[in-house]
Amino acid sequence: MLENAALALLIIMVIFIIYLIIYIHDIPYEIAKERGHPHQDAIHIAGWVSMFLVHSIWPFLWIWAYLYKPDKKFMQLELTGAGSDEQNVKIARLETQILSLSKSLQALQSTSSHKEAEENNNG
Repeated sequence: MLENAALALLIIMVIFIIYLIIYIHDIPYEIAKERGHPHQDAIHIAGWVSMFLVHSIWPFLWIWAYLYKPDKKFMQLELTGAGSDEQNVKIARLETQILSLSKSLQALQSTSSHKEAEENNNG
């Protein structure tokens, strides 16, 4: 009777340990899912791969899941412009400099073409 109870307890403990290992490896995925992480599927698959790699990449998955903050940009740039106000000011300043330089270049080209035309007419 006691042997059967010990065997049942052993089987229950093995099942519990397997469940616990799977649960622990899904923690980074659950964090990513809760935060709406754009790479949550990759984190989930990497968690399963981590079990076969003797848990070596699991801490990095945890960090990867925690890096994402929904209210901030994450490893991406806007296609329409820069992200911060400081960058927008710098971009506007550079655009005005480019316009002034292009106007100066056009003025130089027009004066040089006038000079060449005069030299051709005189010579």
